[in-house]
Amino acid sequence: MERSLNINVQSWHLGHRARSRNGVNRFAASVIACACLSAVLASWLPLQLSIVTVFLFAGPHNWFEFRYFLMRLPMSFGRSRNFFIAGFGGIGLLTAGYVTLPLLYNFTLWSSDAWSMVLASWNTLLLLWLGLLIWLRGKNKRRHDWSWAIPTALGLCTFNWLAPELFSLAIVYLHPLVALWFLDRHLRRTRPEWLHTYHQCLLLVAVLLAGIVLRLMQTPALPDDNGLFWRITQHSGAQLLPGVSSHLLVSVHLFLEMLHYGVWLIALPLIVPATIRAKQNPIRIWDIKSVGIAHHPRGFPELVGAALLFGAFVVAALWFGFSIDYSTTRDIYFTVAIAHVLAEAPFLLKML
Repeated sequence: MERSLNINVQSWHLGHRARSRNGVNRFAASVIACACLSAVLASWLPLQLSIVTVFLFAGPHNWFEFRYFLMRLPMSFGRSRNFFIAGFGGIGLLTAGYVTLPLLYNFTLWSSDAWSMVLASWNTLLLLWLGLLIWLRGKNKRRHDWSWAIPTALGLCTFNWLAPELFSLAIVYLHPLVALWFLDRHLRRTRPEWLHTYHQCLLLVAVLLAGIVLRLMQTPALPDDNGLFWRITQHSGAQLLPGVSSHLLVSVHLFLEMLHYGVWLIALPLIVPATIRAKQNPIRIWDIKSVGIAHHPRGFPELVGAALLFGAFVVAALWFGFSIDYSTTRDIYFTVAIAHVLAEAPFLLKML
């Protein structure tokens, strides 16, 4: 009897290990395939695919991010109350300030120096807000001292005031990488045995990125003879970096954006169980029960459902706007979408 039980336990362990190996192999194959395909497409037709990817994925990936953040939102803030107040308050104020920047630029006669000061001021507020969030998060983690955050933020402010436009461009290129960090933290919580493989895949991403740079650094500039192509090249920094091929800039930015979309639309919803519950009963990100404040007895299921439904309506409205006037809709989207960029900061810090 005991021998039979031992055999069954060993068989279960062997089966579990085999399933785990199969899962991590499928995960690695998916990451490698997506990264290689993104690198090839981004290098081949950067302008055309930039238009297509934003049209198809910009709205849906924001919806999935919103869904994920709702899932991570605790029912009670507890000791994190000040952290979340500062987080949500900063998101609102910084988004409002960022949205007004194009209005100030279009309806004022400020000199380029004055405009640089306005942009540097917004960047400074962003850095100080991030420093405050890191410090508050450190206070909640009793065994950690994150007081270094404030002087670090002040130090970065110095570099920002030296070249605010380049500092803003750095945010454009760094933001897509935050999604890879989210995936790392989620794997660390739910699939720690996959982490080593994931980190090896990140090395491949670095190699692909270096390959794009080496291949395209001497290529001629992309055509920007129409308003849409000009917007895409300027968004990638062609005006700020005239010595760098716009083909390289657009391709690198598109490659990073495609990885960003892949994490939010494929990896987190489909590959990784998006829950902190026991693995025996995982809840996927598309399951309404994964949103704690929706199914909790003291929660707000109607409000959460209405918010998700409104988000779906916004996605459809974006697709409609892109179909009618792509250039204008794109400008509006990349202005308002700063809210989701800012929202990533407190939720990522909460996972540290």
